[in-house]
Amino acid sequence: MQQRLLTWQLWLARECVGDRPLRRQKPLAVSSLSPERVAQSFGSILTIIGTPSQPPKLRGKSPGWPLDTPRTPRKRYPTVKKGRGRFHSQSKYRKSSA
Repeated sequence: MQQRLLTWQLWLARECVGDRPLRRQKPLAVSSLSPERVAQSFGSILTIIGTPSQPPKLRGKSPGWPLDTPRTPRKRYPTVKKGRGRFHSQSKYRKSSA
């Protein structure tokens, strides 16, 4: 459905846009523009129409930290090192040495 709508939109916009060929392309008459050539020139229509989205709202400057508050360093935790002992889950599936 979107493909059909896009093709139809490009076909209708064919008369509104001028041909803006790339350097390697030959200029074409407006009546014989392909959908690809119309899509290349579609930016000129969008600058006139504008975008349907709203501009971003400015929120102002964030307050941040209060000026009188001293910043404390974060709490450091000691590194946990695992031992080389046997765990209960490991001895469950081991064969007995007897």
